[in-house]
Amino acid sequence: FYFPVQENKTTCPLGEVEKKAAQLIGNYFWVKTPSLYELPYGTKGSEDVLLRLLSITHYSLPESIQSLKCRRCAVVGNGHRLRNSSMGETINTYDVVIRLNNAPVHGYEQDVGSKTTMRLFYPESAHFNPRTENNPDTLLVLVPFKPMDFQWMEAILNDKKRVRKGFWKQPPLIWDANPERVRILNPYYMEVTAAKLLNLPMKQPRKVKQKPTTGLLAITLALHFCDLVHIAGFGYPDSANKKQTIHYYEQITLKSMAASEHNVSHEAVAIKRMLELGLVKNLTYF
Repeated sequence: FYFPVQENKTTCPLGEVEKKAAQLIGNYFWVKTPSLYELPYGTKGSEDVLLRLLSITHYSLPESIQSLKCRRCAVVGNGHRLRNSSMGETINTYDVVIRLNNAPVHGYEQDVGSKTTMRLFYPESAHFNPRTENNPDTLLVLVPFKPMDFQWMEAILNDKKRVRKGFWKQPPLIWDANPERVRILNPYYMEVTAAKLLNLPMKQPRKVKQKPTTGLLAITLALHFCDLVHIAGFGYPDSANKKQTIHYYEQITLKSMAASEHNVSHEAVAIKRMLELGLVKNLTYF
């Protein structure tokens, strides 16, 4: 799919994204009711460790973001199409830049920019230096998939005995993060992404094999607090091209996604729908 966006700075359409998003995800904005689900779609059963974690972190947006009358946001994916794109300078012009997992910035500034307002991650994807691959004011946003994710974060920030079991990949045992910059993403956003964008079942989440990618989750998050949402670096190679690398920074191919919990073709349809509705616009191609 190809939905390029003009390179000139777009005016900020106050409130337009929320109106358009209602067509796709319904009346889901600012829902405050407690979730009945366990992680990754709710906090049921994890309330105690979550409260302990929230007591040592923060849950507010920085004043620099809150004070904006209209928020222009760029969600930067990790796709190979960012390589040699020279999009870095354009990405840096947005008020809010959201990045994903362990995607590096250092050494790729010309293509992906250097500004990072938020970085969404989970323990297994936290293999990046929180200080060198981000800005001093970057918010490190934990995406909890399971109770062990809360326990890992609590152990890291409190320098307690590390949690080693319960992960599909060993997370870092040492992670130099400032607790004041750490945030915990409300599982509500995962619920919206799964239920409204991908039509995934909510029952018995531990047995659900398919889960949204961090990228689609980041777009959902942006739709909730941005007035303009542009994306870059999203999309995977054609399914027939198994040897094409999928990330701009490493040589992993589409073949490696075969056993993952993500349905990338299903997500591609969801993103295409958002592009068609004008919810998001593309800085690259999709």
